[in-house]
Amino acid sequence: MTTLGSPDASRWVAGWSVLHAADPLAGADVWGEPCVYWEQPSRGEAVAGWGEAGLARAEDAPRAQDVLRRLSAPDGVRWLETPAQDMPGPWFGGMRFSSHGEDAAWAPFGFGRWTLPEWMVWRTAEGLRVAAFAPEGPGAEHVVRERLARVTSFFPAQARAPRDVSRALRMSAARPAFERQVEHALEAIRAERFHKVVLARAVEVEADGDFDRVDILARLREHYPRCATFLFRAPDGAAFLGATPETLCRVEGGQLETEALAGSAAPALAERLGTSDKDRREHMAVVHYILRALKPLAAQVEADREPGVLALRNVVHLRTGIRAGLDQGVGVAEVMAALHPTPAVGGTPRENALAFISSHEALDRGWYAGPVGWVGPGRAHQMVALRSAWVKGARARLFVGAGIVAGSSAESEWRETEMKGLAMLRALGGGHV
Repeated sequence: MTTLGSPDASRWVAGWSVLHAADPLAGADVWGEPCVYWEQPSRGEAVAGWGEAGLARAEDAPRAQDVLRRLSAPDGVRWLETPAQDMPGPWFGGMRFSSHGEDAAWAPFGFGRWTLPEWMVWRTAEGLRVAAFAPEGPGAEHVVRERLARVTSFFPAQARAPRDVSRALRMSAARPAFERQVEHALEAIRAERFHKVVLARAVEVEADGDFDRVDILARLREHYPRCATFLFRAPDGAAFLGATPETLCRVEGGQLETEALAGSAAPALAERLGTSDKDRREHMAVVHYILRALKPLAAQVEADREPGVLALRNVVHLRTGIRAGLDQGVGVAEVMAALHPTPAVGGTPRENALAFISSHEALDRGWYAGPVGWVGPGRAHQMVALRSAWVKGARARLFVGAGIVAGSSAESEWRETEMKGLAMLRALGGGHV
């Protein structure tokens, strides 16, 4: 673990204050684009953070587990007064889907990267709060108080609404190559190499001018309130952002919440989804995998009796909620190692499906389909980064995927990925795609 900005690499000073404002994202109009953003309206969470008081990085999966254990350990923060309550994080970031991939666009993000903002604004049931952080050392308390005073004096009171600006987008995607991958996957399924594999593809997008990423976030959170809207900025100015519906894990006080989210249809076909043999088989593969993966970590695991339907603006999914009481000593690092990648983004059996992805997909997923979210002392909220895009300047790369099982067809899986891509395309194009 490499932590920047702290003399002893483990301690920070922090303070917090009430903020008389309505919307964390509105701070972008004064302070510029945040370096991290996270919002899930259904859970009442909304956070925007600026600057980097601390930075934790991991070069591979084993080191990522070590980093997550440290970030979720008893707090390395010394609060000037009473510690802030109901504060997400304070570390925000994510990590790669896998160690495979050499796309230079993902290099600044690293395998795993988590940021402790210099200051962050978040929503509580009573209103907004602001917290400031500084590395422990001479003058740290003064820095924290100065940051709090500056933010509380210059933070917009109104909410940040999406702007009605449409833009033309130039798009390119290789349909023949994707459909060939689906056919190869179906051949492997018939040969009983695996039961399911999730194939992803990219859509290259270019606009006439730089994308306004704050406006993209404003559109995503308005259109997809049941999703987690996120942004994580890299040192080169690129950002990974999106609005994802899938929870990888939420850990709080030894209790775990997760879900199986697999099986998709257009909203007009929602009633047929629950009776579709293909979609139920795809969905139950994810449920059974999660239950098996959690068994060594929890004495008691329970799941919904029957899958429900999660309805989003442009797609519906089968969903099964899963809950567990974690064994002593089990935390977010162990949970994420056990669950990621689930069959919803990889396949079953997992190792066979992942080997097929590595050899056939011809795509560096980067952080797409990897865990993103926040982590803090004994707490974490991690989502699977779906419906997302890498965005830099006037260029964007969208990522979409589909689960291939017996009964899939190349044409239907292409249409499914087209449907899933609408969320990001509409956000990039001003809602007019």
